[in-house]
Amino acid sequence: MRRADRLFELLQILRRSRRPVTAAAMATELEVSVRCIYRDIAALMAQRVPITGEPGVGYVLSPGFDLPPLMLTDDELDAMMLGMAWVTSRGEPEIVRAAQNLIAKIEAVIPPRLRPHLTDPSISVAPTAAVEEPVSAALLRSAIRTGQKLHISYVDSTGQETQRKIWPILLGYRDQGRILAAWCETRGAFRFFRSDRMRDALVLDERVPERMPLLRTRWQIAMAEERKRYGREATKSSEA
Repeated sequence: MRRADRLFELLQILRRSRRPVTAAAMATELEVSVRCIYRDIAALMAQRVPITGEPGVGYVLSPGFDLPPLMLTDDELDAMMLGMAWVTSRGEPEIVRAAQNLIAKIEAVIPPRLRPHLTDPSISVAPTAAVEEPVSAALLRSAIRTGQKLHISYVDSTGQETQRKIWPILLGYRDQGRILAAWCETRGAFRFFRSDRMRDALVLDERVPERMPLLRTRWQIAMAEERKRYGREATKSSEA
């Protein structure tokens, strides 16, 4: 790997991490010696790249530092186009337009030799049938971003319709349709709601009374406990 490429990859490692990264960890990922990483860090700091830290503790890239978008590798462009292909075949119209706009922006700034990755990609995803969704996914995403409660009419697997007041957390995208993870005030527990079973949804003026990072952490803990419970039950069933 050329040194310029290695310096770029080193910055990428630091940029994607929220915690200090040790020289040993970076050396392992880049397949070089720890001493080489120390030299590279010193070179970047000499060029006034805002890296803080020290040997044995780890290094952090200060917020606000960015890299030009044209510094993308072949694999990174393929990864992006794979994601864009998935989005354009399965996303709602707003997300599809956003994906197309993103591709156009990147195409305008990358070197000519890389443009075939975008104009004539070597990857694709299988097509899928459309699912009727009465509720706009854009509305659900907006409620999550703004931290507002939703009132939904929901039909369960038995065909019974119920009215729910929920705190939306995450919108999960599947090959067919979407699943909304939320805290359900009606049930007093975390629940999943399929988008194709929502009859309507109304964004309320009420704010979710909990910071989203904390709410998502509670949801993740609850889901981990649920998976453990299912695992224990599956083990008991196989032993019976």
